[in-house]
Amino acid sequence: MTRKGRRLAMIGSAVAVLAVALGLVLFAMRGNVTYFFSPTEIVEKNVQPGARLRVGGLVKEGSVLKEAGQKITFLVTDTTRDLKVTYVGLLPDLFREGQGVVAEGVLDAADRFTATTVLAKHDENYMPREVADSLKKQGHWQGEKPAAQK
Repeated sequence: MTRKGRRLAMIGSAVAVLAVALGLVLFAMRGNVTYFFSPTEIVEKNVQPGARLRVGGLVKEGSVLKEAGQKITFLVTDTTRDLKVTYVGLLPDLFREGQGVVAEGVLDAADRFTATTVLAKHDENYMPREVADSLKKQGHWQGEKPAAQK
């Protein structure tokens, strides 16, 4: 084999090893991907129950219900549709009705969601980009540009 042939074989081998490594990394990460949806998008995109995802919107006024223990149910709305969220645990201090929220968990049915994590906005100007974009699309955004985009 010539010097040029050995060099090409070595480069080809390196590219093949990198491709296999990239494939393994992507395969390992596929289970960690969670998609973001608003309540309307869950219905429109026909998201199947059992899917792990993030849902965001506003906590509907008058919907927070504290049950026995640390179980809390509330409605997340994008002003078009509502989604009932059940969460067991301590809510963030800034969680309240009428504020932006992102909940991560599993969709139980088209209108029920069990959250494992609940995130609330941390100041008057912040709202997750996806939630703000969803509210802007529907004409309900009242703030300036969210701090996450500044």
